[in-house]
Order: sequence, then structure tokens, then C-alpha cells
Amino acid sequence: MDYKEATDRLLERITTTDLAEELGVSQNAVARARLDPTTRDFRPPPKGWAAAVARVAGRRAAALMDLQRELERQ
Repeated sequence: MDYKEATDRLLERITTTDLAEELGVSQNAVARARLDPTTRDFRPPPKGWAAAVARVAGRRAAALMDLQRELERQ
């Protein structure tokens, strides 16, 4: 693995679109739930948000652990 590939994998971002897909809602629903609750456009978080965040975080953590192992084997 070269530097570019390793750093691309390290710096991958999780987006509101990724979370929206996991939740089965629109990206707009995720974005509005992240607003300050005192704003007019705020909406409550989608049902199941905590489990969805945990799943996305777990996949990201596993991907980073895989990257670590691959680099340590080089």
C-alpha cells in the first residue's frame, strides 16, 4: 500500500448522506436534526438514530483497524 492509498483510507469521512442511508431517511432529515433545537428548521432525530450511529461507527472503526493491521504488516 502506498502513502496516497493509506492516507485516503485514513481520511475518509462519514457524511450526513451516509447516516441518512443507514437510517432510511433523507439527508435533509439528518441535517435538520443536527440544528440547534431553538431554530425554526429543527426537527427531532429520526427513530433508531442511536443504533444507526453505532452501526456506522462500528464499520468505520473496523475499517481503521483493518488499515492499521495492513500497515503494520508492511
